Amino acid sequence: MEAPKKVTITLDGRTIEATEGLTVIQVADQVGIPIPRYCYHPGLSIVGNCRICLVKVEKIPRLVPACATPVQDGMVVYTNTDDVVEARRSVLEFLLLNHPVDCPVCDRSGECYLQDYYMQFGLYRKRRFAPRLHKAKAKPIGPYVILDQERCILCTRCIRVCEEVAKKPQLGLFQRGNRTVLDVFPGQSLDHDYSGCTVDVCPVGALLDRDFRFKARVWFLKRTRSVCPGCSTGCNIYIDWNEDKPYLAQGQRVFRLKPRYNPDVNRYWMCDYGRYGYKFIDQDRIPRPYRQTDGQRQPIEWSEALERIRAHVETTLREVGPSGIAVLLSPHLSTEELYLGWKLFAEALGVRDIHYEMPTRNPKADDFLIRAEKFPNAAGARLLGIGSDGSARAILENAAQGRYRLLWLVGQNPVRCYGAELFQAVVRQTPWVVLQTVNWTESTSLAHWILPAAPFAEKEGTFVNAQYRIQRFWPAVRPYREARPDWVIFQDVARALGLTGWNYTRAEDIFYEMTRRFPVFQGLDYATIGDRGVVLQVERAGVLVNAGT
Repeated sequence: MEAPKKVTITLDGRTIEATEGLTVIQVADQVGIPIPRYCYHPGLSIVGNCRICLVKVEKIPRLVPACATPVQDGMVVYTNTDDVVEARRSVLEFLLLNHPVDCPVCDRSGECYLQDYYMQFGLYRKRRFAPRLHKAKAKPIGPYVILDQERCILCTRCIRVCEEVAKKPQLGLFQRGNRTVLDVFPGQSLDHDYSGCTVDVCPVGALLDRDFRFKARVWFLKRTRSVCPGCSTGCNIYIDWNEDKPYLAQGQRVFRLKPRYNPDVNRYWMCDYGRYGYKFIDQDRIPRPYRQTDGQRQPIEWSEALERIRAHVETTLREVGPSGIAVLLSPHLSTEELYLGWKLFAEALGVRDIHYEMPTRNPKADDFLIRAEKFPNAAGARLLGIGSDGSARAILENAAQGRYRLLWLVGQNPVRCYGAELFQAVVRQTPWVVLQTVNWTESTSLAHWILPAAPFAEKEGTFVNAQYRIQRFWPAVRPYREARPDWVIFQDVARALGLTGWNYTRAEDIFYEMTRRFPVFQGLDYATIGDRGVVLQVERAGVLVNAGT
């Protein structure tokens, strides 16, 4: 393939080599020269209708839009001359003629391009005092999005998201002149699987997230990089959170998930299922270990739980051997936790019946971001040689026949996946059923022992997505009450059993050990994986890489 042709331009006095075919605003972004924009978005087609990005080009008698002007060899561009700044001020004045300026009650306040650009280029003296033109306010247009037509600047970003990203045109512009409004098509609702992305791209407060509305000011939120656990795509995301006392009193720490740019995975987007599936982080959480007998739930200390588990495991191994123990792990665990679970149960204790759960596949799967495989780390489980292929159900059916003395379920909800009747039989026929999980579920009301685990937002580690790209995620909030990351629980159990060599202080220590034992991870560390991840050198057919080499 022929290499793209290079051109040389001068941008605000700087000589820059650029790729032919790029526009002025794209080259300016590459070299860090800010140009304001409303309608332009790097992930959408170019329409050039807002005119806030006007720049001056030598030998052209008028100002030109930077988003729609391709660079040419020898081009000389100015982005901050007096006439350019005056043009931006005029654009802002027109946009704000009928704007309600209700920033104190607008959830976009602090993230609004109108606010930012007015402070940079506006600050003009108001010249029009006629009554404003009123339009619909706070109009729900879909299950997740609310529309304020008075705030809309008609940039059409949201329309292009529907047409180009979701492939479902549901928004359009109606009427003419200063009465033009954004709205859904008659008889329709903004209900496609990427409706939240229209809120992401809206540069003002016209489209707002109904789930986030009036919950927190954005300048009080902290932001942590992470990976969406909703399916095996592994979309890169930000977790926006706050653990200050007023928010803790409301029982909420995580307020929203937003897409994080990764050109190799999800670009600028994420689906609504991943975006709004965060509430399990703070709702229905298990605060501490519990023991259940005859339907009575009793809170216990971690030390007592670990001691009782140690005694039962040792008795089981002594009387019937490792065949009396079965383990179901979850690909919601990090790669490090899957490895440590395998190391504890399969390697140290000799358990052979150790698999991972694979419930029904996602019927909403598409050819963009939503995959049928619901887990974020099923590929990681396969690389570690932890089997599935229906093995989870087989283990539960064996347990229902009384084959095991101890059934250890990690991150599972067998009642939802396999039915209450089967799991009730499991609990009746198995002396010990340990459920190590994050939330209260239908299954926690039946298990004998309940251990509180931490979700992805409360720990660090890696996921391997369906493309075999290993990606890092970081802890945002502290573990809830006495919950512990799963790798910490595995290590605590190992230490209670008197096993040596379990001295990990962080997830990276576990990953370092994995790099020495699994060829597929050799040469990697957390710094190498970085923000965007690394594609592992494995066959795409899913050939297992066995441990213990």
